[in-house]
Amino acid sequence: MKNRKTIFLAATAALALSFLVVGCDRTVSKTESSSTRDDGTVKSKENTVTKSADGTVTKTQESKTTRP
Repeated sequence: MKNRKTIFLAATAALALSFLVVGCDRTVSKTESSSTRDDGTVKSKENTVTKSADGTVTKTQESKTTRP
């Protein structure tokens, strides 16, 4: 019984440590803009800059046009 608890505790600690070491992506900036034309068309743009735990910076740009 005691051996089983020790193995479970070690496995849980290893799993928790792996999450702490890996980390998460952090959003540095996010910009959203939209414009509407006379014919009702809506154009949206979204720019996102994220930084990962290893220092890599990723820029993402999304554009979407919605027509009535």
